[in-house]
Amino acid sequence: MIINSPTLLSNKLILGIDPGTTVMGYALIEVTGSKVQVLVYDTINLKRVTNHAVKLKRIYDGTIQLINEYLPDEMAIEAQFYSNNVQSMLKLGRAQGVAIAAALSRDIPYVEYAPKRIKQSITGNGNASKEQVAHMLGQILKLTDVPKLFDATDALAVALCHHYQKGVNTQAGTKSWKSFLSDNPGRIKG
Repeated sequence: MIINSPTLLSNKLILGIDPGTTVMGYALIEVTGSKVQVLVYDTINLKRVTNHAVKLKRIYDGTIQLINEYLPDEMAIEAQFYSNNVQSMLKLGRAQGVAIAAALSRDIPYVEYAPKRIKQSITGNGNASKEQVAHMLGQILKLTDVPKLFDATDALAVALCHHYQKGVNTQAGTKSWKSFLSDNPGRIKG
């Protein structure tokens, strides 16, 4: 006889972020056992905002709004990829940092995943196109409406990749400041 234990029935909400200063993709999935349910996936459009600092504030505020509304347990975010355009890399890094700061401000652990790892996890091919990733997500999650912008499906891929990687390893550390400070009290200067 199997007794319903909290570990068997516990569910986890994962926020997936595809950072960007023009369009930021986000997705929330709920995982219950091996079942994955898509709660929402969409984008924050920043194309009309010309001031970079205002874009960063909107990314932060948008991430906080998602966190406050859905109360995710963990956040997964796409890591920067190498680019010859240093300015683009810096802007993307800032966008990523702002989203991470929003999660940390609410004590939500996060994990970064390289683009190739995300694609590999969803399609089996680390060099898959955005179209291939979106198509495979549609197959896996039985999606009926795929958004026009791939940033939303990229964020969904990040969240699902995180689920496939079994989430945050709390034993090894979660990259949260709270756990770092508790593990390293001698590094705090008063």
